[in-house]
Amino acid sequence: MAKKDILEDLYIFEMANSHQGSVEHGIDIIHEMGKIARKHNVKAAVKLQYRNLDNFIHPDYRGRDDVPHVSRFESTRLTFDQFSQLIEAMKEEGLVTMSTPFDEDGVDWCMEQGLDVIKIASCSSLDWPLLSKAANTGKPLIISTGGKTLSDIDKLYNFFTHRHCHFAFLHCVAEYPAPEEHLQLDFIDRMRKRYPDVPIGYSGHEDPDDHTVPMMAIAKGATILERHVGLPTETIKLNAYSMNPSQAEQWIAASERAKNMCSLKKDNEKYVSQAEIDSLNSLMRGVYLTHDVNAGDEITREDVFFAMPCNDKQMTSGEFYDGIIASKDYKANDELHEKKKVTDVNLARSVIHDAKGMLYEAGIALGDDFEVELSHHYGMQNFRNVGAVIINIINREYCKKLIIVLAGQKHPMHLHKAKEETFQLLYGDLEVEIDGVKREMKPGDIQTVLRGQNHKFSSKNGAIFEEVSTTHIKNDSFYEDPEIRGKDLMERKTILKKW
Repeated sequence: MAKKDILEDLYIFEMANSHQGSVEHGIDIIHEMGKIARKHNVKAAVKLQYRNLDNFIHPDYRGRDDVPHVSRFESTRLTFDQFSQLIEAMKEEGLVTMSTPFDEDGVDWCMEQGLDVIKIASCSSLDWPLLSKAANTGKPLIISTGGKTLSDIDKLYNFFTHRHCHFAFLHCVAEYPAPEEHLQLDFIDRMRKRYPDVPIGYSGHEDPDDHTVPMMAIAKGATILERHVGLPTETIKLNAYSMNPSQAEQWIAASERAKNMCSLKKDNEKYVSQAEIDSLNSLMRGVYLTHDVNAGDEITREDVFFAMPCNDKQMTSGEFYDGIIASKDYKANDELHEKKKVTDVNLARSVIHDAKGMLYEAGIALGDDFEVELSHHYGMQNFRNVGAVIINIINREYCKKLIIVLAGQKHPMHLHKAKEETFQLLYGDLEVEIDGVKREMKPGDIQTVLRGQNHKFSSKNGAIFEEVSTTHIKNDSFYEDPEIRGKDLMERKTILKKW
């Protein structure tokens, strides 16, 4: 499995010290989590915690009960070989292997045991010596951000991106248990927007019986979920934030339901079912004639009324416009069966709505001083296949434009003799071909096109890129296709001063 893929759609069962210092008990927990993962066919990990207690605890504090965590850590100590037995049990169950190292020796253990993922705990996420050691492993990393400010998380993002690490962030509230009024799940939205190239997840410590929280986290866009788990016995009781196997299974089931409810049913689009269409059509108003109309007559608003039902092939109230020419004779109260005329104006208006929507989604504000150019090389009827929306912002000794490419649209091969231009992709995906060499661009990428270089571009899902160039000069675009070259500039461009 690729490093990046392993960090997507992952459930993490954190064992922590709930193995109670017993390999046998730890293996029992692993078996239970393996059963749950297989039953629901999900990718899951059991996560351990590594500390070299001989160095981790100061000599003066060993064996004391009055210092938080010392007694618990010492009483549940496992050796490297014992942890290796737990790792082997995880592999046998088909689980992702993972541990949280709290010191540099713990990172070495992760490497020696060949673990799939290294997790950084919230308490260690500004421990730069530990982070440096983890970053140098080349392993996929997951970093919890409990108690960290946005500024702290920015530092972490820059630290790991500069080292070319594959990593994910988990939103986390480091209270044990965490009250629901402190969960701040909206912060997942903020993280996804601020770090769009990084998987964002949620590490929860709330009531183990509350399944609304993971469902809400998924609705916010979390792709990794983590919870503490354990296995109660007659002598072992779980703490207030750890799940038993039954609760863990319900947690998984609820989360999978949320994924199903939230996921788009059509690639990058909203799916509209026939049942939905039929339901809405049954409530729409149709167009009916108020009086007899002859074929060839013009129909205006005064000649019709709107009422339900709207029957098959009947014009709806939303489709009606003044000036329809009747294609046949109608009687009073007849349904109007005419088609809405598709004009270049209708097509241009539709394109403008889509282009503005892309700008809204990308968070790009234009202000008021710009000119819009629809570049339709083969006419507006073919614009969604070939063309581009060009927003002219500045044209002096330097020139700045924003270019919007709709989903599935391409801009044909051409060159400029006077102008040199540089593209920077701001949003979406863009394929640029220059003198026969293709390049797939991602947001932030820059590409310069020199004078005389043949180039074209296209987008699979839609793109917005900035073009900075020398002065734009009219008639400086020389197209490869003679059909385009033969057209007057006004035939293949529509200029809009406002939209």
